[in-house]
Amino acid sequence: MEQVKIIIDNRERNGDLIDALQGSGASLDFTQLPVGDYIVSDRMCIERKTVQDFENSIMDNRLFDQLERLSSGFEKPVVILEGTESEHRLSKNVITGTMIKLCTDYTVQVLRSTCPSDTAAILLKLAEREQIEDSKEPRIMGQKKAHTTYQWQTLILGSMPGIGPSLARRLISHFGSVKGVANASAKELMEVDKIGRKKAQAICNILNAKFEPEVQMK
Repeated sequence: MEQVKIIIDNRERNGDLIDALQGSGASLDFTQLPVGDYIVSDRMCIERKTVQDFENSIMDNRLFDQLERLSSGFEKPVVILEGTESEHRLSKNVITGTMIKLCTDYTVQVLRSTCPSDTAAILLKLAEREQIEDSKEPRIMGQKKAHTTYQWQTLILGSMPGIGPSLARRLISHFGSVKGVANASAKELMEVDKIGRKKAQAICNILNAKFEPEVQMK
C-alpha cells in the first residue's frame, strides 16, 4: 500500500487518535490549520467533533459559522461525529435536523465514529481514496467555492482574525463594500453588532498597516 499523507492541526490533542495514525505508517504533517482538523487532499478537509463538542457548538451557535468556513474553503468538507448515540443530550430530532441542514445547506457530509481509533480508520480510508484512487494531494488551502462577488467579499473579510462569515456579512451589509469596511474608522466599525473596541482596532490595523515582508531566518 502506498503511503498517504495527512495534514493535522497542531492543536489536536487526542493522543489515542494520533497514536493510531502514527501506527498506520501514514505520513503526518502537523501545522496550524486555518479551518478544520485534518486535510487529506486539496479538496477534502475534515472537522472532528465529539458528541459533546457537536452539541455544545449547536447550543452556542458556533457550529454553522465553523462549517460555513469549512465549506467555503474546500470542495468536499466532512465532519466526523465521534461518540455513541447514548452520549447525546439533545433530542434525536435536533441532531437529525442539524445533520440534514449541514448536508443540504452547507454540503457538509457527516460520518459517524464510535471512538478515536474508529476516527483514525476513517481518516486513513478517506486519505487513501483521495490520494491513491483519485490522485489528489493534500494542501493547506483547498479549492475556493466563492463564485459570486458577495461570496468573495464575505470570504475576504471572514479570513481576518475574529471575523467569521456571519460578522463578515454584517460588515458588508453595513458598509456596502469591502472598500467601505477598509475606509471605516474604529468608531464606525463599532456601530456594527458584535464588534467592540478591541476587534474594531484590530480590523483597522490589519487593513491599514504598511506592508513589511517577513524576514526569513536562515
